[in-house]
Amino acid sequence: MNFSDLVAKNRSYRRFDENYPVSLTDLKNLVDLARLTPSARNMQVLRFLLSNEKILNEKIFSCLAWAGYLKEWPGPGPGERPSAYIVVTHDTSIPGNYMCDDGIVLQTMLLGAVNMGLGGCIIGSVKKESLREILSLPDRYEILYVLALGKPVETVKIEAVKGEDIRYWRDEKGIHHVPKRALDELILPLF
Repeated sequence: MNFSDLVAKNRSYRRFDENYPVSLTDLKNLVDLARLTPSARNMQVLRFLLSNEKILNEKIFSCLAWAGYLKEWPGPGPGERPSAYIVVTHDTSIPGNYMCDDGIVLQTMLLGAVNMGLGGCIIGSVKKESLREILSLPDRYEILYVLALGKPVETVKIEAVKGEDIRYWRDEKGIHHVPKRALDELILPLF
């Protein structure tokens, strides 16, 4: 798969084949990709907690909110939930901050997942204190995001923005539509 196809196939998937296993080795390989990415001042302050076990996955799932634009949808139902998670944290005991490291590593891990035949969704709406308790995570680790991973079972279609409405939506067949602005709209002319 060429890089453009890899990027285009990398969508925010929210429904998965929950029974499709994601191995601990696969999760470690994704973190290894993150490890190799650029880091602000090369401080490497991000730390990762991995889960591919059903009981822990259910507990993590209970701390997440899904798809803000789909108000009537509570998230994936049983059988469509992620089969793995990577909890991304900031180790606050290391001086400095993570600046843009979180975005770099999350996108890199998602591209790695797509390359493995998987998909994922970056979740920022997390009940962080509840998750901290579930994970028995020491205070020095600030929870930033949860990366939900698995084998996608939904179709995501990229389409042109109509007017100014950039909200994603689902049609009656369950196809997830994601409006994207035109390239010419994103590139500013020289002033």
